[in-house]
Amino acid sequence: MDRMLYIAMSGAKEIMLAQANTTNNLANANTVGFKRDLEAFKAIPIEGPGYASRVYTQDEGTGTDFTQGPLITTGRSLDVAINGPGWIAVQGPNGQEAYTRAGELKVNSNGLLTTNQGYPVIGNSGPIAVPPNQKIEIGADGTITVLPSGQQPSALAVVDRIKLVNPPDSQLAKGLDGLMHTRNGQPLQASANVSLVSGALEGSNVNTVNAMVKMISLARQYEMQVKMMKTAETNDQASAQLIRLA
Repeated sequence: MDRMLYIAMSGAKEIMLAQANTTNNLANANTVGFKRDLEAFKAIPIEGPGYASRVYTQDEGTGTDFTQGPLITTGRSLDVAINGPGWIAVQGPNGQEAYTRAGELKVNSNGLLTTNQGYPVIGNSGPIAVPPNQKIEIGADGTITVLPSGQQPSALAVVDRIKLVNPPDSQLAKGLDGLMHTRNGQPLQASANVSLVSGALEGSNVNTVNAMVKMISLARQYEMQVKMMKTAETNDQASAQLIRLA
């Protein structure tokens, strides 16, 4: 009975972890540039003396789905979306270079160009500083052009260029901060093959219908594991009664 109980208990625990991952994906269905997390169940046989009759389950992350999300036109000059593969380089919370596809940019009170989450966007030589301006434009290659305050329309000036990178997906891993980081911790070289779409944002690549169906399926699996634990308890009580009668 104990073996049956522990197997069912481990299954319920791992299903809860899978449900948490699916819930997180669903919660970010409307998050700009979000890439859903992938996970799968793995069979773990119990090794040791005796016949290998027990197999536990383990939920483990298998990476990130890098599929591009839908492009949403906003018309806002500081909104950019990457057309195809590639990433925008930003300065992460630890000061190291990280990468994102969330192109909802803004200029903070210090004049730095940042993401909507507050991460400074990296240019040719570090975080990009934007001077006071009447107008700002971001080109397809990441070039930032501004019309300084009080100047004539002909006084357009290039401020900097957003660092765009295009590494193989296998070189990146999602951190707890929601940003992508290189597996070796080293910054990437800028790529000239990445193209931006100005006035648009990339939506999340989470399929809400699939996520809801998976949540329902996991809930049913959890209920089955709980019923197995209840069955183990019932069998244990029946065995105790037989022993007393004997």
